[in-house]
Amino acid sequence: MPSADVSVPARMSRVAVVAPAARVREVLVELARAGAVELAGVLPRPEGEEVEALRRLEAGEPPGKGTPTLLESQPDVAALEREKEHELLAGEAELRRRARLAVPHGSFAAWVGWAPTAALGELGETLEARGSAVVELTRPRWIEPPTLLRAAPLQRLFRPLVSVYGTARYRDIDPTFFTAVSFVVMFGMMFGDAGHGLVLALLAVWLRGRRTGRLAPYRHLWAIVLASGLAAAAFGVLYGELFGPTDVLPTLWLDPVDDPEPLLALALAVGTALLFVSYLLGIANRWREAGGVTALLDPSGIAGLATFAGGLLLVGGVYVGSLPAEIVGGVIGLGGFALLVTGFALRAGRGAAAVTEIGIESVDAVTRLISNVISFTRLAAFGLMHAVLGAIVFAAASALWGGVAGVVAAVAVFTLGNVVTFSLELLVSGVQALRLEYYELYSRIFAGEGHAFDPWSLPVVSLQEEP
Repeated sequence: MPSADVSVPARMSRVAVVAPAARVREVLVELARAGAVELAGVLPRPEGEEVEALRRLEAGEPPGKGTPTLLESQPDVAALEREKEHELLAGEAELRRRARLAVPHGSFAAWVGWAPTAALGELGETLEARGSAVVELTRPRWIEPPTLLRAAPLQRLFRPLVSVYGTARYRDIDPTFFTAVSFVVMFGMMFGDAGHGLVLALLAVWLRGRRTGRLAPYRHLWAIVLASGLAAAAFGVLYGELFGPTDVLPTLWLDPVDDPEPLLALALAVGTALLFVSYLLGIANRWREAGGVTALLDPSGIAGLATFAGGLLLVGGVYVGSLPAEIVGGVIGLGGFALLVTGFALRAGRGAAAVTEIGIESVDAVTRLISNVISFTRLAAFGLMHAVLGAIVFAAASALWGGVAGVVAAVAVFTLGNVVTFSLELLVSGVQALRLEYYELYSRIFAGEGHAFDPWSLPVVSLQEEP
């Protein structure tokens, strides 16, 4: 379980970087080297002799995909152009844009921005050597700091699952650990086949080694693919599925085709548990974002959780015939619904239109609760579909078995059928797991989106290092 130290974004400080006007370039080079300050403001358009030199070079010879780079000392732009140093010219052009962001004040220039609070000490020492300083400012309440998620190894590997959706707000809890567990479990349930899961895990190992080629940009996803493949293999062992119902593995729990009801019950149980956790994260986030009232009355806060929990307890009491459970569930559910209505009323104001809005939002909130739970039945539905496709392929191959020609045909059908099933179900299970993650769970965890910390950072080289 991740510690509290890595469960929330890094603390950020509003800062001003002050430098003598004569040392603007030196200070910007140090900031680029440190990569610890996001400079506020809209960057001006590129202009200057560096940009003109780049345009002349690009007109005669398109540049490669090199990274803009800075020279430690002031370069000779004409010499860089003669030597066709695209990256160094691009770096100078970017530096010039940041220099134009500075606010002049007498013989000094200043930039306002954001920096991790933990980095201020080292940054201050670096700038002090340049006759400059970094000053911590009071943060206006209406400005939200950028989000810098901590680089814990496990969370970093699975963070693409979160970043595809968006950036967590500055005060929100990092949902990466929860997302990793929930995605892997849901994918495994739908893609449950030991053979297919192990193939996917082997593909993940192969992907990790891709440093060139078309798949190289996706190399960072290898851990997600590996964990998903292993989860699918584990569920395949429980289902007794190894490239379909080949009878190689015993059924340790259930056969999805013969026993769909327990699989459906598990899907609903998993969905309920994940929704409970997402509510808890949502309550914590609403508290951190806006305080206790919002955490109490928001649909993703205590009001929503009480309505959800009370409704489940009421339905469970009716199902098992327990009157105490029905009474307790009804009371909790009605209490939660009353909190929901109160929250909607505070936002809607007064008048007939407000009453209509409150009614519509209240009905919609309850309807969405029901639909959210039902959505998790797809874990069973697509798990069953995977098993059915595997059974069809195995039955077709078995029917062809016999004689040399029949064996060859059976092997071909079995191989091709498993390739098609693997490819189709891989896509379907991945999409459906992400859909449940983002629509059913993240709708409670997030209430808006932040912006990722984007510091001014470029590689810096000296003349001796420059080839």
